[in-house]
Amino acid sequence: MAFEDYGNWRSFPNQILRFLVQRARDERRLLAAAMDGVLCVLAVWIAYSLRLGTWDLFSRPVISFAAVALIFWYPIAWSMGVYRSLIRFSGARTIAGLGAACAALMVPLIIAFVFYRIPAVPRTLTILHPIIFLMLLASSRIIIRFALLDLLNLISTDARRVLVYGAGRAGQQLALSLRHERQVYLVGFIDDDIRLDGQRLDGIPVFGSNKLHQLLETTDVDEVLLALPSASRMRRREIIETLQETNVYVRSLPSLTHIIEGSITVNDLREIQIEELLGREAVVPNEVLLSKTIIGKTVLVSGAGGSIGGELCRQILQCRPARLVLLDQSEFALYAIDQELSAIALELGTNTPLILELCNVSDRATMMRVYGRHQPDTVFHAAAYKHVPLVESNPVVGMRNNVMGTLYSAEAAEANGVANFTLISTDKAVRPTNVMGASKRVCELILQARAQQTKTSTIFSMVRFGNVLGSSGSVVPRFKAQIASGGPVTVTHQDITRYFMTIPEASQLVIQATAMARGGEVFVLDMGQPVKIIDLARSMVRLSGLSVRDADHPDGDIEIIETGLRPGEKLYEELLIGDNPESTNHPRILRAREGCWPSDMLEREMVALDIALHNGDTQIVIEILCRLVPEYTRDLTWTRQIAGDKAGA
Repeated sequence: MAFEDYGNWRSFPNQILRFLVQRARDERRLLAAAMDGVLCVLAVWIAYSLRLGTWDLFSRPVISFAAVALIFWYPIAWSMGVYRSLIRFSGARTIAGLGAACAALMVPLIIAFVFYRIPAVPRTLTILHPIIFLMLLASSRIIIRFALLDLLNLISTDARRVLVYGAGRAGQQLALSLRHERQVYLVGFIDDDIRLDGQRLDGIPVFGSNKLHQLLETTDVDEVLLALPSASRMRRREIIETLQETNVYVRSLPSLTHIIEGSITVNDLREIQIEELLGREAVVPNEVLLSKTIIGKTVLVSGAGGSIGGELCRQILQCRPARLVLLDQSEFALYAIDQELSAIALELGTNTPLILELCNVSDRATMMRVYGRHQPDTVFHAAAYKHVPLVESNPVVGMRNNVMGTLYSAEAAEANGVANFTLISTDKAVRPTNVMGASKRVCELILQARAQQTKTSTIFSMVRFGNVLGSSGSVVPRFKAQIASGGPVTVTHQDITRYFMTIPEASQLVIQATAMARGGEVFVLDMGQPVKIIDLARSMVRLSGLSVRDADHPDGDIEIIETGLRPGEKLYEELLIGDNPESTNHPRILRAREGCWPSDMLEREMVALDIALHNGDTQIVIEILCRLVPEYTRDLTWTRQIAGDKAGA
């Protein structure tokens, strides 16, 4: 047979099957009923031939028996829901339903042909026919199911060819779900257990993971589905990094929950998250530390609508506070986090009151009023402008929000007897090269100075960490959008590196650090190893099933281009100003040893800064910032811009 003839033969059954699948449901039911009628008559012929040893098709007894069987079969089948079951999803329950219907058919047959004898119709036929009929019905359902699902996918020219990585319970459930997807053809399983190599699961071949590359090269696989919910993060990362080199699309099952419930479907699959490559094995939180400053207390979170503030609220709510005060100046952000937390509270079965405060932290009177009204026990101050270029372009607004907002919040906390006040800081506060980082260092200095005062009863502390994955200012959402639009993906410099941590891990560590505070500590979170941003971009392109276009691969899908460092942007971020940080009771939390300003000197600078901010004097604001943070090195581009603004004025 020529290749062209083979192609025509291959498309013919494909067209027939697609024609049947695309029929309306009522039409398919009528077709199934007509087919069962034919099988019922065939069962009569077979039963007669087995009983009498002759093949008599159209004798009067045969026709009579077939007519009676058909007359009773359809009412019984319809009343027992035989045709309400979709044949393409036929399984054990479908066969059991057919068995019950055939058993019910025996009753009228026995009454008609045993009690009211019809000449030349053997009585045993009333038992033999339903049994043969059931065998034919079950066989037809199995054959049709195979034709509609397996064969249709096998001969389909546009079906996606997939591999399931993991031949355990999760992988088997996923494979069962894939059988109902007409546009998916399951090539086989991959498993780390080499002993399974060459075996079959429900007719599907299993390959050892040592054959992964060979299999991807020889079978034209489009997608790999990870069914490894119980695998360690390290092992998942190794597998994902291996698959990145092949430019196949990778998706994954999220957790063990669906496996326990036995409810895995294709809809449970999700794209691989970049956190799975950058994140580390999670450390189980210390429940004592996690709940010490939360349980049964009034907790206030400023910047509650932001990425970190929102996650802090989620973690806090699970620790059962007496009240949770959400403070933010964005109406929409506050509304959104309230809706989400209300749903979480309902799911947890907790009645913790959620109190919304729409206000600006840089308004001293408002802070005094809010703190006085709610009398919080614990405060997490996450409100800040964090976008480096925007704060660099708007230093007055950035400094007022970040610095004065922290100062007024600290004053209000002291005046109202807050027990614990924790500032969410950033690695950009270490030897800053931008206004945002320098402003956060000033915030740290404010709390360090207030902690020195013997009259204060508030325990002030701060927690410093780097970038969190998925935050509003993270590069990850921007890279995703650029990849979705076909590129290019933009990075500011090929050598730029950053520390990364997941938002839930960072928030849990912040809460635990607060419980360890004694006053004035700068806690530093262990961020692991820094990551090159360009490597992050390449990983995200490959995880999308695409290839990077560069000099070595001119036919790639997505180009990565450099745009140049932005004003105030550093190539490398640091977490410590000094050396030799102290360890704490938590392996991921360190205590930094850093100097601070005397409270009286800092207070004078704050007064001068407040006046400069009120007057909108950018130059004086920057000069004060340089005095407060001597290690702050201004970007030359920014210096020239300041000079130009002054000359223009």
